[in-house]
Amino acid sequence: MANRTGGTALQLDITAAEAPARLVSFLEQRFGRLDLLVHNAGITRDKLLANMDAERWDAVLNVNLRAQLRITEAVLASDLLEDGSRIVSVSSQSGIAGNRGQANYVASKAGIIGMVRALAPVVAERGVTVNAVAPGFIETEMTAHMPVATREGGRRINSLRQGGLPVDVAEAIAWLGQAASGGVNGQIVRVCGQSMIGA
Repeated sequence: MANRTGGTALQLDITAAEAPARLVSFLEQRFGRLDLLVHNAGITRDKLLANMDAERWDAVLNVNLRAQLRITEAVLASDLLEDGSRIVSVSSQSGIAGNRGQANYVASKAGIIGMVRALAPVVAERGVTVNAVAPGFIETEMTAHMPVATREGGRRINSLRQGGLPVDVAEAIAWLGQAASGGVNGQIVRVCGQSMIGA
């Protein structure tokens, strides 16, 4: 994909201690500035809270939330961001409404919402915005492997009575990354077809 679009790729474990510094160094050397930072990495390690072990909890929080915070802090400490730069994080409808068996995932996605709201006034002083998108049920390879009843339930709990598509989330992120969205800061844009959960 990077080759087709004329982009570059950096293989990186975002949870590694040196990851933020490596990423900032790469961006400084290649581009010198950062127009749009999208935090899109995420994992699940589902278990009921009563059966949740520390390893599952930490793995999800480290990838989904701590890495975002550490990378954002490193970028803010650099000279990469300029007036008009944008930061967009991917949260989830689960971060708003919760989800049985996903306490670690829910905590990480709710944490993203809190992080975005806390960072908004800080980055605004530099002419930067930070927002998040919160997808609902999206038709992906991962959701295709869900049990049929769970998948159909996910599709039908919104006013559209269907699952969303990855392009729906991508277009919301792209809009938040444009100059035209400069008046939007600290917001959570739901991409959920008006989900009845967390309404």
